[in-house]
Amino acid sequence: MDRMGQLQVTVKRWRTWSLTILVVAILVATVPAAIRRILQTGDLYLFTRQFFDDMLARLSGAGRFRFVLQPIIALLLGSRDGQKDARKGVPPYLWALAFHAEHRRELLRGTFASLREIVAVAILLDILSQFLIFHEIHPGAAIILGPVLIGMPYAVARAIAGRITKKKVSDRHPST
Repeated sequence: MDRMGQLQVTVKRWRTWSLTILVVAILVATVPAAIRRILQTGDLYLFTRQFFDDMLARLSGAGRFRFVLQPIIALLLGSRDGQKDARKGVPPYLWALAFHAEHRRELLRGTFASLREIVAVAILLDILSQFLIFHEIHPGAAIILGPVLIGMPYAVARAIAGRITKKKVSDRHPST
């Protein structure tokens, strides 16, 4: 690898770790207030009526565009990775995760590599939107909502793209 390639890898690693450390630091800093709120009110917040009401408020508040942008990015990444899977001969993503233990580790490692930065950004954006809209932060909600906005569209797109690509490849090269 030449010097420019090494520099690009170093910058990418630095960016990934910096973003991860920032998100973890913010989450850790918000946990004491969340625990205090739970002890004072007895309300865990997650999956309560208030949690779902707040989700609806996020759709019309600051950062609402992320509810469109993040799933679209996840769909694009999932499609890209599904095509890679098909070209490598790996079974469709969700099927392989559920029923092919020999592929599971590689698939999960690839998923983590593809999504770690965007999940960190999703969590960070959720924290920011909570702060801007509600003037408080619920770290558990950020940890759940951010990855769900990314994970579900990614998994579905990866599975579908893998099947479509596999079909196209088999149509081009029929077995004799």
